[in-house]
Amino acid sequence: MTPTRKAGYPAPRKSPKVRATLYLPYELLENARDAAVHLAGFPVRLTLTKFAEEAFRAELERLKHRYNGGCDFPPREEDLKGGRPIAA
Repeated sequence: MTPTRKAGYPAPRKSPKVRATLYLPYELLENARDAAVHLAGFPVRLTLTKFAEEAFRAELERLKHRYNGGCDFPPREEDLKGGRPIAA
């Protein structure tokens, strides 16, 4: 047991990874792939998955603070709809 973990509480588990299909601009994805290859070794050990995960987390934090008082967004009640984005 680590000094910061209280007795009786299970160790936190990592969330399982799931596959997601996204469409990104070609140049953006190529730049991300270039960065992942360039930084794959020590000390960063970057992968494209790690790059995307960290980018998603950073953007979610920014959106939560800007639009939701820093709180998590409520769970969705339906799946995302495909197709063109809603016009602003």
